[in-house]
Amino acid sequence: MKFKDALKEIQIYEAGKPIELVVREFGIDPKDVVKLASNENPKGCSPKVAKAIANNAYKAFLYPDDSMFELKAALSTKFDVSDKNIIIGAGSDQVLEFVSRALLSEGDNVLMSQVTFAMYEIYAKQMGANIVRTPSYEHKVDEFIAAYNEHKPKIVYLCTPNNPTGDATSKEDVLKIINAVDQETLVVVDGAYMEYAAARDERYRITPNDLIGFDNVIYLGTFSKAYGLGGMRVGYGIANAALIHELYKMRPPFNITTLSLLAAIEACQDEAFIEASIALHQQELPRYETFAKEHGFSYIESYTNFITYLFNDDMNSTKIADELFKEGVIIRNLASYKMNAVRITIGTKEQNDRLFAVLKKVLT
Repeated sequence: MKFKDALKEIQIYEAGKPIELVVREFGIDPKDVVKLASNENPKGCSPKVAKAIANNAYKAFLYPDDSMFELKAALSTKFDVSDKNIIIGAGSDQVLEFVSRALLSEGDNVLMSQVTFAMYEIYAKQMGANIVRTPSYEHKVDEFIAAYNEHKPKIVYLCTPNNPTGDATSKEDVLKIINAVDQETLVVVDGAYMEYAAARDERYRITPNDLIGFDNVIYLGTFSKAYGLGGMRVGYGIANAALIHELYKMRPPFNITTLSLLAAIEACQDEAFIEASIALHQQELPRYETFAKEHGFSYIESYTNFITYLFNDDMNSTKIADELFKEGVIIRNLASYKMNAVRITIGTKEQNDRLFAVLKKVLT
């Protein structure tokens, strides 16, 4: 059987290691495993969400409302946009897939930063597109504009805050990049971690309303991070109605589940839970910065719910991550991104205490 030649260039996405793997390999009690690898909300999901799922579990046999009327209404209210400006995906990843399938043909160029979310490249390569990267992991305006002018990409990806590095790009700089491209190029502003950046510094707050006036820009958001619904897989794209109409031609029916839809509706309405989640993050993040300074390595200033530690030449990210794994502490090694670095989700106080204790032992 012959598969598409484009598949030869694709590396399979490596997700964060699950708790079950640690339990199987090392016989560690699940309650003693600390998972800080996948940027899940350490507070879990809103109690209102958990209650709604439990009370409606019997509806699992029913197809969801394919119009997603209630969720779109909640998002419309939250962002002050029309329901015609919204498309829902099984995670924002699926909206990325819609974008690639709708726009890319073999030989097209796609522009992104040097280190960013792996699925941008994977979806583009599935369509036979070429990947163009800027020299830096940061989204530097001059680098993006220079690369755009040279390669005329069909899609430009701006991930802010950026995953897996954690840095963010100001609204001012994002708008500079958008204004530098023509209408034939789609700019994707991926705001999966935007709630954290907005809480840290208003200069980095970007809302769909900041972008919806552009015909060639789409904003992506997700319920997987601050809202604590990683396991339910719900994301969204917000753009002008004409663009959303075209993306709908890529969407399969019933693309999220009945319970996922219900969970997202409840989560969208519980702002108090989001505020508490961000407050916990802001309280615990400085401990990670202090730990790095005390142990002689650097970090990338974080605008997300994780932090990226950058190790010196005498440290090895793979060895460090593996040793932590054996102790039941799961973090994300960034060696696959050609970085001697690890990404660690900011957990609860107790989870962070455990991480610091084990990491200190590994480093000494």
